[in-house]
Amino acid sequence: MSIQDVVVPQLSESVSEASLLNWKKQPGEAIAIDEILIEVETDKVVLEVPAPAAGVLAEIVKGDGSTVTAGEVIARIDTAASAPAKPAAAAPAVAPAAAEAAAPAATAAPGSSKAAGVASPAAAKILSEKGVEPASVSGSGKDGRVTKADAMAASSEPASAPAAKAPAPAPTLGLDGRPEQRVPMSRLRARVAERLLQSQQQNAILTTFNEVNMQGVMDLRSRFKDKFEKEHGVKLGFMSFFVKAAVAALKKYPIVNASVDGNDIIYHGYFDIGIAVGSPRGLVVPILRNADQLSIADIEKQIADFGARARDGKLTLEELTGGTFSISNGGVFGSMLSTPIINPPQSAILGIHATKDRAVVENGQIVIRPMNYLAMSYDHRIIDGREAVLALVAIKEALEEPQRLLLDL
Repeated sequence: MSIQDVVVPQLSESVSEASLLNWKKQPGEAIAIDEILIEVETDKVVLEVPAPAAGVLAEIVKGDGSTVTAGEVIARIDTAASAPAKPAAAAPAVAPAAAEAAAPAATAAPGSSKAAGVASPAAAKILSEKGVEPASVSGSGKDGRVTKADAMAASSEPASAPAAKAPAPAPTLGLDGRPEQRVPMSRLRARVAERLLQSQQQNAILTTFNEVNMQGVMDLRSRFKDKFEKEHGVKLGFMSFFVKAAVAALKKYPIVNASVDGNDIIYHGYFDIGIAVGSPRGLVVPILRNADQLSIADIEKQIADFGARARDGKLTLEELTGGTFSISNGGVFGSMLSTPIINPPQSAILGIHATKDRAVVENGQIVIRPMNYLAMSYDHRIIDGREAVLALVAIKEALEEPQRLLLDL
């Protein structure tokens, strides 16, 4: 017997422990090298743990849901063994209706891909909570891969035989007889809650507001969006303009890009902008490193990539660590106005909202303009109202005259 340990991958310095999700293999089953054995959930990302060697899974040391640390042994592989051949089992007798219902899941269409029945990490987590096997779900992704949308639409009561895994917690009855369901927070949700409370308790948060006429950006985007997409292979959105405008303002008012460390103020000579992104596990904030050195196309590509990988749980710990300033876009959900909470140890965050046609006064006349309300929350311990207001005005001016961004004005 030759044993190879399976260990928890390295976590970031800010992450001390993680939780195991669901084992994809059981003791006695054959595994191939680099085959994904289990996913590890931290308070930031979900990490896949591949098999370090081929062989047979000899032992699971830590079961589903266990709390683990980096480098801890969670399973052992016998690299010298091979799994015994399984005798063909006779098909169980089922009622005609059940057999007909089960047929689509059991019979692959001619030419179907190996990816059929394979779920993305986000989809697998949703299916696990529902107690649904991925193989019973028809995937709409590439090569039949089961997507998050497929998982959310899947019935928790599949027509074929029920999965062996425990189903999601059943609803219970409250004191008044109405149904309730108690489920534990994910590590990400618990961490978000902890950080939000920390931000509220440790920062002197104040929010300043302004409004911006988005006509200049909209005209520029409308004029060049087709050529831009053809040239760069990505759509020209609005977020890149907000990032560029924010960087221009941070250069003028460095204190807004600073952070507090004890009794010291740390001025950052770089601009790492966090972009709040929704994911199946909750809000995550991947970082645009050195945003001042990125082109509009670079920013759009990175944001599109962040969004796609956030949905699939593929963001790395490094991409979610750090940042000197953040931008939260509630406008994609229709928000008109909000007061965003600072993401510590940062000292400020920009909230942007839905752009709507509104009646405004220009030169004594009431006109219709596409307006967006901006909100900047800041830590009043180090940022005075003057700097916060002027920084937000600088963002407003850059957006209303986007040519300023090209001329560094």
